[in-house]
Amino acid sequence: MTGGYGRGGPDILHDCTISVNKGEIAVIVGPNGAGKSTGMKAVFGMLNLREGSVRIAGEDITHLTPQDRVAKGMAFVPQTSNIFTSMTVEENLEMGAFLRRDDIRGTMEQVYGLFPILKDKRRQAAGELSGGQRQQVAVGRALMTQPKVLMLDEPTAGVSPIVMDELFDRIIEVARTGISILMVEQNARQALEIADKGYVLVQGRNAYTDTGEALLADPEVRRSFLGG
Repeated sequence: MTGGYGRGGPDILHDCTISVNKGEIAVIVGPNGAGKSTGMKAVFGMLNLREGSVRIAGEDITHLTPQDRVAKGMAFVPQTSNIFTSMTVEENLEMGAFLRRDDIRGTMEQVYGLFPILKDKRRQAAGELSGGQRQQVAVGRALMTQPKVLMLDEPTAGVSPIVMDELFDRIIEVARTGISILMVEQNARQALEIADKGYVLVQGRNAYTDTGEALLADPEVRRSFLGG
């Protein structure tokens, strides 16, 4: 993918390739301003691509709007403003299913199975929850669309290390259900530990692409991007 924001704006992505297989976790890491979030937004249709394409299960969806991509099986959880704070937890989850015309109760039970704390707090306003619990609401709401691909923009931003570990555990569980996960993460080392595939982006280009394990073991990657 090559492209940027707005018509005629400068390219932020330069021949950048990102992919994730069914049930896998792919992580995008790199320095600030490297185009990590931009790369993911491009996949979700929030960027003008000058070159390249976006495909889901082999189907070219490059020209679809983000909302139409949701209908095709993509879900995107932005880093901020990702829940309705005045609504209850359960209402937030119901909002996630707005495109569905079938019975959503089974999916809601699955979300509560993944995030038991949300079941306990389902009648509470989401804005009253802790940062980590809010993230669980945001991920849960995205899961209500029954996505094939779940995209997370810095899901552990601003949460404690304990909560980060907990969120990563849940993300692994989601992937085990067969959903593909693509995430941008500042906590690069911890994210690569759970990643099947890792992309190190620098200035909108692929600097390194490998398994999470291989990137963690690569001395060059460790020195440049993981703090030694």
